[in-house]
Order: sequence, then structure tokens, then C-alpha cells
Amino acid sequence: MSILKKVLLLLSVVPMALSYPFFPPTCYSKALNMARELTQMAADLRIGYETGHCMAHMPELYLDIHNACVMYKMRDYISLVEDLRLRRCGYTREVRKLEVTLRQLFIVMGEKCHGDLVFTIYDCAALERPNNQY
Repeated sequence: MSILKKVLLLLSVVPMALSYPFFPPTCYSKALNMARELTQMAADLRIGYETGHCMAHMPELYLDIHNACVMYKMRDYISLVEDLRLRRCGYTREVRKLEVTLRQLFIVMGEKCHGDLVFTIYDCAALERPNNQY
């Protein structure tokens, strides 16, 4: 019976060990995932029932962490989201989450990943187009 228990234990531990990520996410992968999440979150807020009416005047948010202009774009978008407090949707949970996550990405890219990220392009107009490929 003890051999059967050992085999069952081994069969349950091996798949868990193989699926566990051995390396923590890098600063680059964290920034890339956050940028993708924020781009999608901003697009969802523009079409949302509670937030669509006051987010309609906001510019579209396309974050490409390879573009050197992304820091300026994030800073400008954060100030625009802060100005939404004058409107009712500025206090919704989704808009607050967008603002907080934008601030986190700004800090991650500006302070935590400083030196790890390499900006390959400097084209501010590219951040206005939706067809960015990261």
C-alpha cells in the first residue's frame, strides 16, 4: 500500500512542478502585459454603459512600451482621467482602476524598469494609431 501512495503522490506533484513558472516575470514582461491590459481597459470604458458618455471625449489609448513617447502619453492621459472627477463617471470603480493602473505602469516604467527598457522608436504619432504591434 505504501508504494501505491508514493506513486499517487508522485503523479500529483510532478504536474504541479512542471506547470509552475520557475522564473518570475521580468520588468519588461510586466510592463508589456500592463500596457496591453490598459489599452483594452480604456477601450472597454469607452463603450461601457456607465462610462461611455463621459469617456467619449477622451482620446483613444494605445500604449506601445517600445515607443519613447509612451511616457508623455501616459502622463497626459492620467491628467485627463483625473479631470473626469468633474463628471459623474470619474468616480466609478472602473475609471479609478484605470487611473491607478496607469500610475502603476508609469512608476514601473519610469523608476523600477529604468535601464531595463529600450525604446526602439520615437514616433509620437504612432501612439495615435490603433494598429500598433508590440
